[in-house]
Amino acid sequence: MHPMLNIAIKAARRAGSIINRAALDRTKLEIRAKRANDFVTQVDKAAEAAVIDIIRQAYPDHDILGEESGALEGRNADGKNGAQGKKVEYRWIIDPLDGTTNFIHGFPQYCVSIALQHRGAIEHGVIYDPGKNELFTASRGRGAFLDDRRIRVTRCVNLKDALVGTGFPFKEMSRLDLYFRQLREVMKNSSGVRRAGAAALDLAYVAAGRMDAFWELGLAPWDMAAGALMIQEAGGLVGDLSGDAGYLESGDIAAATPKVFAQLLAALR
Repeated sequence: MHPMLNIAIKAARRAGSIINRAALDRTKLEIRAKRANDFVTQVDKAAEAAVIDIIRQAYPDHDILGEESGALEGRNADGKNGAQGKKVEYRWIIDPLDGTTNFIHGFPQYCVSIALQHRGAIEHGVIYDPGKNELFTASRGRGAFLDDRRIRVTRCVNLKDALVGTGFPFKEMSRLDLYFRQLREVMKNSSGVRRAGAAALDLAYVAAGRMDAFWELGLAPWDMAAGALMIQEAGGLVGDLSGDAGYLESGDIAAATPKVFAQLLAALR
């Protein structure tokens, strides 16, 4: 296993232990709304701080992009931040608790998501479900795994037979009309649609063959980076709503088995 993936796993498990301890008594949660329907707790912040601490100890010169902390530059050998405008070699992309609203309500669908980007390409990804103790991992060119078992996307070839995951665009209410049109088409042309509330975990489920496809609008890079790599390493396809590779920039993502991907895009259009 690649040493950088090992660091990501160590960090994800540390964050997961913080989340699990907090889950024992949710009455102590301090909840703040970042915006409408978008919440943060002290658990999100503590989990992210733990992840950053482990990464900084191992790779102090690497940049970090965290949901709660924003963009953090790596430090040079002299301990100073890197120069402005420098070309980013390595960047960690962190969501310390994807599915915060689920966590607040005790709905057991949330996870830690960590990805490592090298020169713009996602090279390693970890998604850890602390409640179920399930660890999804992937490294570019080395496959995707659930714990120690190799995972693959399903052999589903028709959208009409597919179980499709999705997420409501709660941060972009102006796009609800578009989303509802998409939802209507997918519901009419698939076996079923599921909305569980943690996009990173939904993507891991596509990689593991628990769903055949997924789409969502208005996501952030930390929602998608690790899961997108897992699906690709598990034999699936990932793109924006045009099928191109710009999903990390646009925030709109579609993913599916190879045969279902084009059919999903057609329905979404």
